[in-house]
Amino acid sequence: MFRKHSGIMHTAQALRAGIHPSTLYTMRDDGTLETISRGVYRLAESEPLGNPDLVTVATRVQNGVICLISALAFHEITTQIPHEVHVALQRGAEIPRLNYPPIKIYWFSGRAFTDGVAVHEIDGVNVHIYNEEKTLVDCFKFRNKIGLDTAVEAVRFYRERKSVNVDALMHFAKICRVEKVMRPYLEAIL
Repeated sequence: MFRKHSGIMHTAQALRAGIHPSTLYTMRDDGTLETISRGVYRLAESEPLGNPDLVTVATRVQNGVICLISALAFHEITTQIPHEVHVALQRGAEIPRLNYPPIKIYWFSGRAFTDGVAVHEIDGVNVHIYNEEKTLVDCFKFRNKIGLDTAVEAVRFYRERKSVNVDALMHFAKICRVEKVMRPYLEAIL
């Protein structure tokens, strides 16, 4: 049953699939399963996870989107090393209870939350991550929390790595209401 789910299942999924709780815990105790996070198990024989923090957050924070420093690191447009997984949640959503990895929550609403989301399959798990352009705009929106230098550095790496999509940047800047803030930096860097 675990193999049908890419080797990873929540306790609730396993119970719905007909696995008895005592069987599940016996499998955990004898080493057949390993605990990724509270209530999330994976086959111990599976290949090591390439990005265990993002996979854990994606399985435990169902409606969250990886954002800011974590998204920059995923897209490889920063030198910053995230010490916690940055997650966007829709305003009013329930705050997730997660022991590990540490997460930092950012509240988004409307199109600022829904636009620019891309789904990436990481280790057999669908992970929602903002695309490069939306991530850059979010960095300017939250520049007081993550640092303006981080946002400027990301724009420089973005310019060096890919062809620049100014239309997408300005589209997301308009949605997030940071057009006037971003324009001078974009004109200077791009």
